[in-house]
Amino acid sequence: MSTLDATRAELALIVLYLNKAEARDKICRAIQYGSKFLSNGQPGTAQNVDKSTSLARKVFRLFKFVNDLHGLISPVPRGTPLPLALLGKSKNALLSTFLFLDQIVWLGRTGIYKNKERTELIGRISLFCWMGSSICTTLVELGELRRLSKSMKKLEKNLKDSDNYKNEEYCAKLQKSNERTLALVKAGLDIVVAVGLLQLAPKKVTPRVTGALGFATSFISCYQLLPSPPKSKVN
Repeated sequence: MSTLDATRAELALIVLYLNKAEARDKICRAIQYGSKFLSNGQPGTAQNVDKSTSLARKVFRLFKFVNDLHGLISPVPRGTPLPLALLGKSKNALLSTFLFLDQIVWLGRTGIYKNKERTELIGRISLFCWMGSSICTTLVELGELRRLSKSMKKLEKNLKDSDNYKNEEYCAKLQKSNERTLALVKAGLDIVVAVGLLQLAPKKVTPRVTGALGFATSFISCYQLLPSPPKSKVN
């Protein structure tokens, strides 16, 4: 029965994960960029999968711009330095704009909005907004990691000779540091992906490079969305 219970618990976590629209979007994103890597910009099955998956993903992002709009008008955490607060709000504004414009691109790609030239222009503007939000995210994560590093060093001095890893506050800060480091890596790679999609450096950031980095950031996003396993009860 213990094996069956464990299987049920694991399946429940999978169901919980797949029930998230965000998780399904990131899985489709991995398929999209994996196909881009395989096609390397050449016509064929892989490129068709890339284009169709890209269009399908836009449905998962309908009205998603409201999330960052809410973040934009929400108060910043107490004690946040002004530069980090401004960067965070800039990130919310740029990401919300990207997601809003992406809805217009979806209308154009499906044929509802007939102006193809304007659709392509809006698509490029939205990608520039996404790249800008990724740059802001990178700077925010760097600043927050610096703040965390200072607080952890101060805590280490207070703990002196005791085991740091037995202290709950230190472990929580360490976990937060690891999470922010992963977010920093993802944001940095997303900047290069945006450069590839905008074809700002076509000789260096080829479709294959864009696909590989996009797949990597998609995998990181899927990992970040994993639900925490239930804690075992101790009698």
